[in-house]
Amino acid sequence: MELEIREDKPIFLQLKEELEDCVLRAVYPEETQIPSTIELAVTLKLNPATTNRAVSLLVADGILYKKRGIGMFVCPGAREAIAMKRRSAFYERYVVPLIAECRSLGMSKEDLMSMIEGGCSE
Repeated sequence: MELEIREDKPIFLQLKEELEDCVLRAVYPEETQIPSTIELAVTLKLNPATTNRAVSLLVADGILYKKRGIGMFVCPGAREAIAMKRRSAFYERYVVPLIAECRSLGMSKEDLMSMIEGGCSE
């Protein structure tokens, strides 16, 4: 796993999203162990507190769970939970404004579907 750190978002949130991506891509399938926070910190050259914060958020979200004395594991249903959360965010961030703009422009559903299927011809 690699993490390209960007300035637009806290590092712990970027790591959280990267770990979610790894679950979505089945790099870490459900019921499998993820690297420890120390391993993540060493591999990614991050402060262990940063990796711990990212992992703690995933535990709070029900994506990871701890097996005492063993490590952190991906929860059953985590992949679908992440996908549902991201679909909802996609809808709010892109679809809602798209529909509002279509209404402002007086576009029909057919006009929009035509643009999506074939690109804008205007």
